[in-house]
Amino acid sequence: MTTKQLLNPGSGRRALLGACVAVSLGWLPFAANAQGVYPNKPIKFVVPYSAGGFPDTVARIFAQRLTERLGQSVVVDNKPGANGVVAAQVLASSPKDGYTFLVTDGSMFSINPAIYKNLGYDYKRDLMPVALAARAPLYMAINPKVPANTLQEFIALAKSKPGTLNYGSSGIGSTHHLTMEAMKAALGLDIVHVPFKGTGQSVPALIGGQVDVLFSALPSLAGFVKGGQVKLLATNAARRTPQEPNLPALAELIPGFDFAPIVGVLAATGTPANAIERISAEIAVIAKTPEVVTLLGNAGIDAIGSGPADYNRAILGENERLTKAVQLANIKSE
Repeated sequence: MTTKQLLNPGSGRRALLGACVAVSLGWLPFAANAQGVYPNKPIKFVVPYSAGGFPDTVARIFAQRLTERLGQSVVVDNKPGANGVVAAQVLASSPKDGYTFLVTDGSMFSINPAIYKNLGYDYKRDLMPVALAARAPLYMAINPKVPANTLQEFIALAKSKPGTLNYGSSGIGSTHHLTMEAMKAALGLDIVHVPFKGTGQSVPALIGGQVDVLFSALPSLAGFVKGGQVKLLATNAARRTPQEPNLPALAELIPGFDFAPIVGVLAATGTPANAIERISAEIAVIAKTPEVVTLLGNAGIDAIGSGPADYNRAILGENERLTKAVQLANIKSE
């Protein structure tokens, strides 16, 4: 210590205090960076359906690539039951820290609220859109015995014989059912509904001639198309699909028609913005990789990869269209 410091001990204390502050400040960026690293532990994708369906397929394809890109495992947790309530409860009970997300189709926010009372979750209140991952158009297929080879020919046939043709669906309130009801209303068609319990029943009924027409996902129909057992006429999407570019979209005849199911990633309200931004950005990159485009395409799914704003618009638009279709189908809430 200098003579001056001995004569003025306060200056020494001030120097020591300044040194301590300087050291502390020097560590602040490190501490902030350590807290801000995301992700630094495994991430969970909660899917409100059993393994093997459209949302589950999308979740697993993206989870694997996210694991590779983020350096943290992204696991898929299937929580089916109660029209999405079980999965929504898992998300709601998890910390809002960006490590638990919901991966689902739009029916959870459009069809379910229109059909079921007191679901226990609300899109606008409880959830935040992260990324629109994929879209899976349904294909309009007819039995070969139906005397039509194009969409226009089928429409003309249905109009010439009102109440004669029938169509199958995967059940009352399914997207397959609501797509046909919306098409019937828009084009003035009278086609009788025959509901089944899933495509495992409706597609065989089409092949066997018990029903004349239905909408279904491409994987359920592709083998029968190759075998000449069904004919594809159109899709229920807003535009033509890369899988079948020669097939018209119903939107080409009915402006604004779009009933292609979508799947996206959502977070609980209150999730940190940096987590949402990171997952959204990574999904956008993954969706454009040739490998993922091919994998999804083989399953009849179109990769999208758009961000929160686009996904929110897609959900709200789908909600509006499907709510109207529920009313057209005269489905009463339970």
